[in-house]
Amino acid sequence: MELGEEIVLRPRFSFDLSTTPEAAIDAFIAHKNNTEGIVVTQVEQHVFLKIPKHLQHFWSPQLDLEIFSFEEGKTTLRGLFGPKPSVWTMFMFLHFAVASLFIGFGIWAYTNASLNTPYALQLVLMALMVLAWFLLYAAGRMGKQAGKKEMLKLYSFMKQTLNL
Repeated sequence: MELGEEIVLRPRFSFDLSTTPEAAIDAFIAHKNNTEGIVVTQVEQHVFLKIPKHLQHFWSPQLDLEIFSFEEGKTTLRGLFGPKPSVWTMFMFLHFAVASLFIGFGIWAYTNASLNTPYALQLVLMALMVLAWFLLYAAGRMGKQAGKKEMLKLYSFMKQTLNL
């Protein structure tokens, strides 16, 4: 799998399978007690592959697989790598907070400029919010790099299970 160096924090992929969705899901269920140290959970047409709790670190990824079929004889598997939901929620909250503060400081700066009062502080605070965005992005990239070996492990387990 090519993870690439493009600006993607949550890599996605898609395959067409030559089996039914039920057979593909059953293949993962059959490997639920695997020796590779992968935790397999299944909810309807979604299969989640995770690293066991005792081996996880903050940046440990999980692989969400959606297996579905809209046409007879054509099954599609879509995969999405991502951090644990709690980590992803925290990052989205921090991005929302930074964006809200940036807008708030921008409104404050505009108001001060309209009133002909100094607004340099607000511009500095807006610049700090831009810096915070870059720091959040860099932290996400570092997390992706820290979990790269685990991503490859999850991906190879998926390919091995489905005989791809």
